[in-house]
Amino acid sequence: MQWPSWATLWRQSPNREDHDSQASTTACSTPPPSSPHPSKPAALGTWNNNLNATDWSHYTTPQTITISILTTATTLAFIRLWKTYLRRIPTVDYLKPGFFRKRNFYGYVTRVGDGDNFHFFHTPGGRWMGWGWLPGRKVQDMTSKAVRGQTMHVRIAGVDAPELAHFGRPEQPYSREAIEWLKSFILHQYVRTYPYRQDQYGRVVCSVYRRRWFFFKTDVGLNMLKRGLATVYEAKFGSEFGNREAEYRAAEEAAKSRKVGMWEQPGIVARMLGQRKKELESPREYKTRMAAEERAQKSPG
Repeated sequence: MQWPSWATLWRQSPNREDHDSQASTTACSTPPPSSPHPSKPAALGTWNNNLNATDWSHYTTPQTITISILTTATTLAFIRLWKTYLRRIPTVDYLKPGFFRKRNFYGYVTRVGDGDNFHFFHTPGGRWMGWGWLPGRKVQDMTSKAVRGQTMHVRIAGVDAPELAHFGRPEQPYSREAIEWLKSFILHQYVRTYPYRQDQYGRVVCSVYRRRWFFFKTDVGLNMLKRGLATVYEAKFGSEFGNREAEYRAAEEAAKSRKVGMWEQPGIVARMLGQRKKELESPREYKTRMAAEERAQKSPG
């Protein structure tokens, strides 16, 4: 192999030096490229801006809008359902005027005070909401102290039962029979009430029904009329029948013709033995007579 001569290498070396010098000059004259990373303060500001920035586009997608509408509608519907149907009404004072003739209330009878009124513990939702079987909702196990001040005083609409002795007044015939039957029929039972108005004694006047079988319910007031344990309510003001006045009057007439309850009269044998025919005084007539006697006692002279 033939090696190049020293003369040839010597002639080429100046050119190499010129090339290296030119490259060095070019490198020095070319400004350094800008750093791809900004200075530290600028980088910190950009990071904070990106971190705190709100991407509003996520809130305007059809999926987000649909979910928001459904959630809001469901919440409002549940609040309305609870306020209208699931909120317990503790006493008559909590009944709003809009409830009368439009709502009905399901509950447990805690006490029967007279032949035509009782105390009622409202149990909204019934067994579906745990009343009667869930801990804390077993009304039947509550003491009288626990339910005191937590019941509605209900007056049965459309009927007037014989009066018990109270306020110094004597009791009427068949008043005991009326209250005993009412106790046997609704006391410690669940009933449904349909309110019409509040009376002058702070009671709510209601039609009352008790369910005997799964689909069969009984009108409590109508049953009392059929058994001769009450008369049709005859006050000049405040009579409520729940659109069943004709049926109530027909039931009273049927009880009279059958001579049951307060309409009972001595038979032929009893009359032959000297028993006289009874003069019946209706609850309305009794109240009118008692009021007149009390006014006479209070008047001077």
